[in-house]
Amino acid sequence: MNLLLVEEGDLDSAPGTERSGAARAVVGGERLRHVRKVLRADVGDTLEVGRLGGGMGRGRIVELSRERVVLELGPLDREPPKPLPVTLVLALPRPKFVGRILQAAAAMGVKRILLVHTARVEKSYWQSSVMRPEALRRHLMLGLAQARDTVLPAIECLRGSRDLTDALPGLVQAHEQVLVADASGSEPCPLGVDGPTALLVGPEGGFLVGELDAFAASGARRVSLGPRALRVEQAVVALLSRLAA
Repeated sequence: MNLLLVEEGDLDSAPGTERSGAARAVVGGERLRHVRKVLRADVGDTLEVGRLGGGMGRGRIVELSRERVVLELGPLDREPPKPLPVTLVLALPRPKFVGRILQAAAAMGVKRILLVHTARVEKSYWQSSVMRPEALRRHLMLGLAQARDTVLPAIECLRGSRDLTDALPGLVQAHEQVLVADASGSEPCPLGVDGPTALLVGPEGGFLVGELDAFAASGARRVSLGPRALRVEQAVVALLSRLAA
């Protein structure tokens, strides 16, 4: 956690804080444990702080206990890094990989993620506890904290078997290009993108031929990282790294 993210509900509105001239944030839970156990911070130390959806700056610890950490915030006037203009359309992976992929995507600047159902996605994956909104949000927040970013990605779940097919025309219309990751594709994945781009990444085993044909008919291009078949979590990071170059 390279950035301590604070939300509106963390800001201290107790009587007297207005007169002190400095805003304060009161943090507990997982963030408190990180401050105490990982950062090993103490009263008087300063930390990198960001307000969710806002700016970044520094905060000085003025109180630290097992229950909470209180920070006196300096100006949070630094802008977060620029977003990556990529919409990640991801066939829902195995539940144990969902969290790490979401964290990586958020850390790399993706601001819109669509989790979709395809032929090779097990229906049971959608029932996993990792798909609860609070669990998805936690992983996105961890990715932001890692990369010193404050803008939470929007995430959508397209659970129906035809939801992705129905969404394709809108994706094509809203983006300058739609790329489909496929190891058998002959076109290399682009190195750097400037305009809105949609990136489709399939499940383990890839998209079916019929799915690839439907994507091509909509105007999507098949791109590849080379002949090696990568795991989904590896492929997502490699693809986004090229598009961000």
